[in-house]
Amino acid sequence: MRISRRTFLKGSAAASGGLLASRFLFGELDTLMAQQPSSQQGEEWIPTACWIGKQDCGMLARRIDGRVVRLVGHPAHPRNRGTLCPKGVAQIMALYDPNRVKTPLIRTNEKGVPGQWRQATWDEALTLVGEKIREVRERDPRLLLWQKGRSKGKAFYDEAFVKASGATRLHHGAFCSDAGYRAGEYTVGISGVLHPDFRHTRYLLAWGWNLTNAGGNQLCWITWPQQLIQAKERGMKLVAIDPRLRGAGHFADEWLPIRPATDLALALALCHLLIAQGTIDREYLTKYTNAPFLIGEDGFFLRREDKELVWDLASNAPRPYDSPGIEPALEGEYVVDGAPAKPAFQAFKEHVAQYTPEWAAEVCGVPADAIERVARELGESARIGSTIVIDGVAVPYRPVAIMAYHMAQQELGFQAVRAMLLVMMLLGAIGAAGGQRLDVGPWKIHENFEKLDKIEIKDPPYNIYLKDSMFFPINSNNSAIVAKVMQNPEKYGVDYVPEVIIVHMNNPLVAFASQPDLIEGYKKFKFVVVIDPWLSKTADLFADVVLPAATLEKYEGPLSATDQYVDATALRIPVMSPLFQSRGDIEIYLDLCEKAGILFGEGGYLHHLNEALKLKDEYKLPLDRKPTVREIFDRWAKSAGITDGVAYFEKNGVTDSKPVPATKLYGYVTDPPFGGVRHRLYGESLGRYREEMRRRGVAETYWRDYTPFPTWRKPTMEESPPEYDLYLISYKLIEFKQSRSSQIPLLAELAPREWVEINPRTARARGINDGDEVWVESHNAVTGETRRVRTIARYREGIRPDTVGMPHHYGEAIRHPWTAGQGPTPNSLFFTGEGYVANTADQSFHVKVRVYK
Repeated sequence: MRISRRTFLKGSAAASGGLLASRFLFGELDTLMAQQPSSQQGEEWIPTACWIGKQDCGMLARRIDGRVVRLVGHPAHPRNRGTLCPKGVAQIMALYDPNRVKTPLIRTNEKGVPGQWRQATWDEALTLVGEKIREVRERDPRLLLWQKGRSKGKAFYDEAFVKASGATRLHHGAFCSDAGYRAGEYTVGISGVLHPDFRHTRYLLAWGWNLTNAGGNQLCWITWPQQLIQAKERGMKLVAIDPRLRGAGHFADEWLPIRPATDLALALALCHLLIAQGTIDREYLTKYTNAPFLIGEDGFFLRREDKELVWDLASNAPRPYDSPGIEPALEGEYVVDGAPAKPAFQAFKEHVAQYTPEWAAEVCGVPADAIERVARELGESARIGSTIVIDGVAVPYRPVAIMAYHMAQQELGFQAVRAMLLVMMLLGAIGAAGGQRLDVGPWKIHENFEKLDKIEIKDPPYNIYLKDSMFFPINSNNSAIVAKVMQNPEKYGVDYVPEVIIVHMNNPLVAFASQPDLIEGYKKFKFVVVIDPWLSKTADLFADVVLPAATLEKYEGPLSATDQYVDATALRIPVMSPLFQSRGDIEIYLDLCEKAGILFGEGGYLHHLNEALKLKDEYKLPLDRKPTVREIFDRWAKSAGITDGVAYFEKNGVTDSKPVPATKLYGYVTDPPFGGVRHRLYGESLGRYREEMRRRGVAETYWRDYTPFPTWRKPTMEESPPEYDLYLISYKLIEFKQSRSSQIPLLAELAPREWVEINPRTARARGINDGDEVWVESHNAVTGETRRVRTIARYREGIRPDTVGMPHHYGEAIRHPWTAGQGPTPNSLFFTGEGYVANTADQSFHVKVRVYK
């Protein structure tokens, strides 16, 4: 069904971005490429990919006499189909920003205060950085860290450079959605959080999905809303579960304003109700999960010859789960070798019996009848037992799903998303047509499905992010935890403090939670290098050297262009020569590796790049010669079967779209089904980790959430004194991307400064008027520490009276005249460490606050 112009415009979050996008969606761009050569002398259209956003939308850059004058959406790109959001349109202002870092900079004053700088040549700056890398690598490679930022060329940065340098890679996902990723990988083997099969979903729980502002699982603002609009026009019902309504707009059929951090409780209540009303997919649970596996009194599976046992109803005896002709029991209690045992499903049924809708209503602040209605509608809409034919294949049809992403970052986030997955497992919706998906790519089992089940907790000393430690056996690599460890390494069993960090397109002091801890951590580094087009707050306060990266003026990729239904590949093509003395990121890494002595030969950067790009022998890079970036992509493209090499992308920008067949899209009909794994209703290994952690004497705060079934407990923040009576949440705005776009005037005009959303009833009770200056003060329930920021109160009817919200993007993120006066970041109010991270080391973005004039 075509999207109507009116529907698209109604769905736009910003009128200017929506009007522009709607023009291009309905046919104006299909003639742009055909206009070449233009009648206007010196005019060209350059295909490339958006640089500033998350999903690398396809773009066409109109260039006249070597200078870009306009950016529009690429009509052949599957993700945006000719549209651009406000960020895509406005990034031309970032390209020409006169306040970009123009040359390499070297600090001339002390660190921890705004920097004073002198300009340097590239040779001087790279030589200095290369010598520092050489020196620490010779003493101990653990002293070198690399802070991941934008994943726009993983093969070049995350893989080749990290391996060649021996640096410890720090991630950013622990501040994004990695608690959900770990839950997905552990429970069903797919790396991702939660999203629907929009073409066939009929009933959707938008669980913390800020749908008109923040995109959703893995993709950005354009693709998911376009698919949502089409699904709504087909009759899909959408229930928004969120403390604030604004993101759901008019698309929601119902709003359940849940209390922050109680998502686990609601999911457990839905599990209780689905079982009680009998709307469960017994065939799926029996054939494709560990639900029938027998559990002994010790909480572990019963096994014979390393095979889990089930109770066979046909023979009335225990049998290995894969025995032919058996009829495994899901319910009941049995005696095996003189000891009691029960199927995992029976244990789960007993476990969730306590989580009634009345109990959940008290915890979540959502009426019990609303919870019952959602459970009833889920069960009815799931159509358990039905199939649908797609691409000539009969696929089980369970048209119910959840969309969730950033909401995973809470203290109970790992178990909350696991519980949401269990809701979908009970309905048989995992990997079904219309059902639950987790990755936008084909159904593929991630290596963590096995790895996270077989972790060996090690003795100290640990590495700087506590990998395989008794603190976080499952570990998402949290840079705020790294900052805590650097302040007191002995407490965490770490025997070193890193000395050198390379920060690539990241701004930890603003983008990550617990800003004061990050500042203290950065004080411990002896040498800090920042690769960035702007002088970020991190660079301004702590960089010794700043290397100016280009924006759109570079090659980068390869970039996925899938929208989950079609697959394609794109490249970022330089739209013009780099401005000032900036360089493309990959060029910087080539030069830096050469200076550090790790570019050439076996084990060098080029060697690892050949492996990371999977280049065939005839196209591999020589290990004794530094290539150009264009040459690297030309070899990659030809190795991938594109005859014209990189020239193809310079002409077209993106490969032709190929439909993803049903046999790769839906887990039920892959070969073998679900990649040959059984989904984990029961997390046996979580119980094993819990026992091992307790045996080693680690504090309860670390082991208490390693439970085989998701188990509710009150979040730590609830221990704050009663005067801290409001929950603070943060959220994303469509106008900005993380902390790297608030300096763009066109975007800042739409959202010029920070604010705190507050319910008018709550505000008036405190004598606060709309527009008043207020303090927002947070409290750490473990340490008693308080933090506060000053901002503007903004009335919002669509937010719970016990909740306030602040946008994520501010805090004068870069040293730039256009960010002055934009106000603070809420990340300075959030805490990290005990009580404020999940059991997977994932950061929580919840805290109790008080708000006053």
